[in-house]
Amino acid sequence: MQVAREKIFQVVQNDELQFSIWRADRALPVGWRGVGFHGSRAQCLEHVNEIWRDMRPLRLQEQMRVSTSQHLATAEGERVMSA
Repeated sequence: MQVAREKIFQVVQNDELQFSIWRADRALPVGWRGVGFHGSRAQCLEHVNEIWRDMRPLRLQEQMRVSTSQHLATAEGERVMSA
């Protein structure tokens, strides 16, 4: 009788700060790197759920920061001009 061994996964992240899980016994796809957490599929998904707070890709996060900064600067300029 063969005993089923649970597959080990790892948590991975790409350059856009997005997370996923990947089988630990397989080579990582291009553009992804391990973050140091290994475990069962459920453990890895739980870890991703705990650490991934902003699901927007990094480019979008940066665009939104710039847009918000520009909006705030424009609003501040309008407030100063109307005073």
